[in-house]
Amino acid sequence: MNESRKYHRFSREEWKSFYRNGVPPLTEDELQEIKSFNDKISLQDVQEIYIPITHLIKLYMKEYESLQLSKGLFIQSFQDVPPFIIGIAGSVAVGKSTTARLLQMMLSRTFKRRNVHLVTTDGFLYPNHILQERGLMNDKGFPESYDMELLINFLGEVKSGKPKIKLPIYSHEIYDIVPNEYQEIIEPDILIVEGINVLQLPSNQQIYMSDFFDFSIFVDADPKTIEKWYLDRFEALLETAFQNPSNFYYPYAVGPKDKAIAMAKDVWKNVNLRNLNEFILPTRHHADLILRKQASHEISDIYLTKY
Repeated sequence: MNESRKYHRFSREEWKSFYRNGVPPLTEDELQEIKSFNDKISLQDVQEIYIPITHLIKLYMKEYESLQLSKGLFIQSFQDVPPFIIGIAGSVAVGKSTTARLLQMMLSRTFKRRNVHLVTTDGFLYPNHILQERGLMNDKGFPESYDMELLINFLGEVKSGKPKIKLPIYSHEIYDIVPNEYQEIIEPDILIVEGINVLQLPSNQQIYMSDFFDFSIFVDADPKTIEKWYLDRFEALLETAFQNPSNFYYPYAVGPKDKAIAMAKDVWKNVNLRNLNEFILPTRHHADLILRKQASHEISDIYLTKY
């Protein structure tokens, strides 16, 4: 895809000049608490990249609310403004979770009277026993491994104004859906949906996730760079979280390190990279905003849709 046809491209220097009036609504300590493991982000990134993004989202929300009011006038029926939904996509290990949590905190503090919720699409993966029954355990994270009907129904309930919605919880520790535990989404005004698949268009669906989004972001980086981040994170986890006997990867943490690293490289090549090339990267052009990251984790280029 020739991105210049659809997107304005801005350097970091250009982007930070678009909105200089903001003050980071969080401290350095808070920022470090919400960043993903082995990710890197600074208050300077917040100032130069994310404050302008927050202001841009505010503009989108203003136009969205105006359109909803106009629709109500047209059909001669007052309607509550449906929740504003933001989708955040990108590869495994690219840092999209950090972006999602940061925006949730910033939007919560920018719109103090609004409920800002965050969900990840991991909770809509089929439980492992279903994936095993269908022979999909090696394709976990691919489109067919998600309960898309449940996910689409959830987004429809959000947009229709259902006040309380329960959804499954996924645990990276046990590598599965947690039985009998749920996340509650209560009267959201803004909902952030983060996941590798949020901009995908599954062939067996007539309604797509992106149909519900009012703004979308794709966090991008060179696949070789993402591979390094993935392997660095895996190696660091071998010495930390994976040391817990209840962790799915515990056998690798207490076994030969070279065997564990070889397994991670195989997973990257045969699962994550294949998923990235076949199903994730092709969705990049559906995003309203693309954040391009360098090996340092710094965002160097920003692409904003022209239409």
